[in-house]
Amino acid sequence: MSRPRNWDPTGERHGGTPTYPWRMAPDTLLTRRQLRARGLRPGGQEVAAQVCWRSRRSKGLRAAYLYRIDRAKPVRPMTPAKAAALAKANTARRTCPACRRDAGYVLPAHLGTCLPCADTTALAA
Repeated sequence: MSRPRNWDPTGERHGGTPTYPWRMAPDTLLTRRQLRARGLRPGGQEVAAQVCWRSRRSKGLRAAYLYRIDRAKPVRPMTPAKAAALAKANTARRTCPACRRDAGYVLPAHLGTCLPCADTTALAA
């Protein structure tokens, strides 16, 4: 039986970084998203390994970096100042520059305004 294409646990072929195929990495290694789901962050540690797979969408080789669970640190708690800054930034993303109202949703970047204002300018043109 042949081994999978991206199987390189020693890192010989990938510049010293151990490489595993999709869904074949050890359970002690997780991606950033997987760490975050467990309430952890990499905490400044180096990349321990990577998972590689061939993507149909981008027509190339994709990679996700893996970090060790035992070296991960807990996520920092949200401070009141950070929460206020985040709320202010989200309000700015929802405020239409044309009519100055809170649209209640994030404005589409390709329009730059809320939908009623975009419709008005499209009808006027």
